[in-house]
Amino acid sequence: MAQNTGEPSLRKIDDYVGNESKQKRNTVRLIVIVLLIIGAIFTYLKEPEATQNAKEIQEKTLIPAK
Repeated sequence: MAQNTGEPSLRKIDDYVGNESKQKRNTVRLIVIVLLIIGAIFTYLKEPEATQNAKEIQEKTLIPAK
């Protein structure tokens, strides 16, 4: 069976064989770092609300919340 020559093979893609450019590597690192920072900010902003809800539950039911 003949191989389709219209589609690129994996070996022709730069990133497949580990020849990615330094710019691509830095872009991926930057995106990961920015997403981690955004997640940390959302977690920080959400924490007081979760703590307040736990205190309300503890006051209403007299069951200690973790």
